[in-house]
Amino acid sequence: MWTEIALFFCGAVIGHLVPRMTWLVLPRFESWNQQFPPHPEPIPVDEYLTQRVLNMRTFNRLSIVFAMIPLGFGLASLVYGSLGLGLGMWMTSCWTLLARVVGLLDKGSPWNIEMAQELQLVRNSSVSEDRCCNSAMPVWQVMAVRCSACNEILLSRARPDLGRPRSDGFVKGTLRLILSEGHPLARSASAEHVGKTLK
Repeated sequence: MWTEIALFFCGAVIGHLVPRMTWLVLPRFESWNQQFPPHPEPIPVDEYLTQRVLNMRTFNRLSIVFAMIPLGFGLASLVYGSLGLGLGMWMTSCWTLLARVVGLLDKGSPWNIEMAQELQLVRNSSVSEDRCCNSAMPVWQVMAVRCSACNEILLSRARPDLGRPRSDGFVKGTLRLILSEGHPLARSASAEHVGKTLK
């Protein structure tokens, strides 16, 4: 009995982790992060940041394909192998698959088209006549996009995980990402006045 329970939890961990490898591992290679400052420093709002948001969105959607791996092995294990291991993989991979299919509408996803569009609007505004100051330089801090020159809030949106290697270490950082699903760990800043970009 205890063996089957242990196998169930082992299968559940496998079924939970494998689909998330797409955004937990792939974007964290050094070659993918040469344009960005190290975590958790603010990230300049430029074309690389907009592209990274779209890449993270793609990686998140690829987890649908990766969820098929533990789903298939789980079904095979249910039929031909260990009931506990197969049930664990099958249940968690089905849950992930369902969540990602719902997320195809960009609802509940940490990275979506709307986010990329808002960042692009902030970037466009920083070089227009309506910029917040003469030395406008938007950066995405933990709780909001601010101008690094005058500190005005340009976009009240907390920063999700953006695929940079974590400063809190591999084990602790990965655990936080798994628990948060890539969502911001802080609330968005309350702006006294949000930049003219989004008015």
